[in-house]
Amino acid sequence: MAQKRIGVFSRVRRALFGKPIPTAQAHHERLGPFLGLPVFSSDALSSVAYATEAILGVLVLYSVGALKDQIWITLGICLLIIIIATSYNQTIHAYPTGGGSYIVAKENLGETPGLIAGAALLIDYVLTVSVSVAAGIAALVSAYPSLHGYLVPLSLLCIAAIAWANLRGVKESGTVFSIPTYGFIVCMTALIVFGLFHLVGGPAVGQRVEADPGDIGREVHYLFLYVILRAFAAGCTALTGIEAVSNGIQAFRAPESHNASITLRWMTALLTFMFLGIGFLSLHIPTLTLYSTSSPKYMSVVAQVAAHTFGFGSVPFYFIQYFTAAILILAANTAFADFPRLSSLLGRDGYVPRPLARLGDRLVFHNGIVLLALAAGALIAKFRGELDALLPLYAVGVFTAFTLSQAGMVRHWITLKGRGWQNKAVINAIGATLSGIVALVILSTKFVEGAWIVLVLLALLFVMFKLIKGRYASISKQLEIVGEPPARPSRHTSLLMVPRVHRGIVSALEYALLLDPHCRAVHVAINDRALPEVRRMWEKYGEGVPLTILSTPHRSLVQPILDYVDEMLEEDPNQVITVIVPEAFSVNFFHKLLQENVAQQLRNALAQRRNVMVSNARYFLN
Repeated sequence: MAQKRIGVFSRVRRALFGKPIPTAQAHHERLGPFLGLPVFSSDALSSVAYATEAILGVLVLYSVGALKDQIWITLGICLLIIIIATSYNQTIHAYPTGGGSYIVAKENLGETPGLIAGAALLIDYVLTVSVSVAAGIAALVSAYPSLHGYLVPLSLLCIAAIAWANLRGVKESGTVFSIPTYGFIVCMTALIVFGLFHLVGGPAVGQRVEADPGDIGREVHYLFLYVILRAFAAGCTALTGIEAVSNGIQAFRAPESHNASITLRWMTALLTFMFLGIGFLSLHIPTLTLYSTSSPKYMSVVAQVAAHTFGFGSVPFYFIQYFTAAILILAANTAFADFPRLSSLLGRDGYVPRPLARLGDRLVFHNGIVLLALAAGALIAKFRGELDALLPLYAVGVFTAFTLSQAGMVRHWITLKGRGWQNKAVINAIGATLSGIVALVILSTKFVEGAWIVLVLLALLFVMFKLIKGRYASISKQLEIVGEPPARPSRHTSLLMVPRVHRGIVSALEYALLLDPHCRAVHVAINDRALPEVRRMWEKYGEGVPLTILSTPHRSLVQPILDYVDEMLEEDPNQVITVIVPEAFSVNFFHKLLQENVAQQLRNALAQRRNVMVSNARYFLN
């Protein structure tokens, strides 16, 4: 009966997460560039759907005339994308086993920069999931405004679905996510090509701008340079996820660095093309609406470009919205691919709880996946799933990690030198300098809007890393054998708990005698009326083992045993005592609710007493 029920549970688990994968098959679960692109690039590619909108949303606060400068900001960000991608391409070849910001900064700059980079990336991955899913739901709302009231439940459902797909394994998640990613690439390419054709073939029109009441010109009193910097910082969300390929090199098939490098180059070319194309087309639609995502009038910029090019409600329009929503939601997969890997590295080094470094039976770091899903879900609930509220928190962490990683690479080339090291160091130095400047710009321009929260979280994570590391170091020191080995226990005594005498107690007695031929039996006399029957039955079935009767004035079962054990330890502190608790085991869950788990109560009570063990002697019930 028990085997049948365990088998049912196992079948359900395998249906949900798949069969366990042998460790020897790990190399078969690795990815080529074709599947690597959707797994590690969906975050960066999907940013096309909201980065342009983020730039325009800042510029309109200054004036309608400032919107024309969006294309120059977009060009600057595209140049930055190429520079940062080139820098990370060098990192891929320098660290073929995985060159994430944490590893590069820690190895080349020291522990503190490494932990800052690690903390910044962990925060960014949580924000990546939250922002990507919120943006995806916003794309759906653009097509179906009636869904506006369900932002939070829809977002949480999407996070749960992505987490489930990743718990099934890397290769399966890559296969699942390849269709939305490549569908989005095809849709964006078609939109840009047809949009440009429509623009060239049609008459020139003026652009009318609509926004939330009071938004247009609300910040005209600010310096224009400050507004440009804020818009640039907002558009730099297009670079989030660009480091993901270098973090996940070991997920690629051999030669790992070569395949990862190809994936990074594909991603960079596609991201630059789509970002620039959408930015250009957005300035040439007759009416541009820039309402916030909290407004029922909200429609994404990509949706507006698609509506102008193909017509609102047309088949191509809905295709674009579907694939945009799909890749935005599944862009969270990049974080689900990298957050668990980074957590495992930090766990291996002792900076986060060690269970995060454990590889599950599907060859994924399942604890990290679950932790990321819970953290992102909490963030979505806190900010009510509104993209406008989440975006100000975004990109601070990732550019901090960019800066430390590229600075670490400069130190790497200077230390190792080698062929062409000067040119490589210059490329990484440019990347580090630009990343640092962008990080300062983002921090200064978004500080009041919410960037300060990221700084606080970064500091808290850093302190947590140090405390956990200190605790693990303390444990190692306490367990270290120094000098003479510890003295052996003088003797061993077994105590068998006897609540009453029955077949299960007799079976437990046989186990106790195997452990200790001179064991003792202990009965706590809660019910004095039953005591004579207990004595009689024990004389008959106790095999000569002495039975100690403990009184309990307050009808407590645990305290008399604790007192008795303490007395034994006072007599001989160097002895080992095993408290044996017979325990009925029922297969049916509802039957378990009818039983009192005395063994667990005793284990908790005796946990702080040295040289005391608690053992369960189970007897099975049908």
